[in-house]
Amino acid sequence: MFTTLITGLAGLLGALKPSTVHAHCDTAEGPAVKDGRRALETGNINHALKWIPADGEAELRDVFEKALKVRSRGADAAELADRLFLETLVRIHRMGEGVGFTGIQPVGTRVDPVVEAADEAIARGSDAALLPMVPAERRAELHERFQAALAVMDFDVDDVAAGRRYLAAYVSFFTYAEGEEHEHHEHGHEHGHELSHAH
Repeated sequence: MFTTLITGLAGLLGALKPSTVHAHCDTAEGPAVKDGRRALETGNINHALKWIPADGEAELRDVFEKALKVRSRGADAAELADRLFLETLVRIHRMGEGVGFTGIQPVGTRVDPVVEAADEAIARGSDAALLPMVPAERRAELHERFQAALAVMDFDVDDVAAGRRYLAAYVSFFTYAEGEEHEHHEHGHEHGHELSHAH
């Protein structure tokens, strides 16, 4: 049974083989993967559920339960199981954004300086260093989105709905910081997905 489970996990990983990736959430050191690892380490999938829409929960829970069983079978099995869970998490997240899964970038991948500054702003509770990095005409709106994210960032990990509310505000903040939403509006594009592109 164990061999069958490992073989199945390996097959799924082969189907998820990454190509080129460009999104913040797709990095091995990014927030989605960090929350996924925290879920594996604690045995509590709620750390990761805020990153995916409700209709993706069943699939992620199934992979999570299998991963927890396999992790106890040794280092190699644990690495395989962890990788499958994390890639499934990011894939479902990206599908919720309306974007195809392109894999998880390795540790050390360079991230846009604005994204790094936005991360620091959230971590420190201050966007003072970030605001000068964006055009002056967009700073007021960016600051409002930053404050909106801070206002909902403290939530119980087991309150998945609250976690998703925070993530929606978080993504809105990051999208505007990077200029994506601003550029899309200038070109007349519409956003039809709940969570904005590339996070």
